[in-house]
Amino acid sequence: MIHRQSRYLNNRAENSHQPTRQRERRRKRFKSPQHAQRFCETHDVIAPHFRPKRHRLSAKQYRAEREGRFETWREITASASSF
Repeated sequence: MIHRQSRYLNNRAENSHQPTRQRERRRKRFKSPQHAQRFCETHDVIAPHFRPKRHRLSAKQYRAEREGRFETWREITASASSF
């Protein structure tokens, strides 16, 4: 089989593995796979909250949206720490 190299030939396959590769990069700093898995399960749920769709917003809208999300996070973590 001939290996063809082109800028776009493997684009779909490579992009489908992107979330997996991001998780693998994050796991490198952990001592055990179990600890990494526990962290990544939680992180993957919370992380999108802090990443609004930047390409759909102007800079001013993005800053306002991000600040609102951080304010929500501060409220949640403050009420959680009071228990």
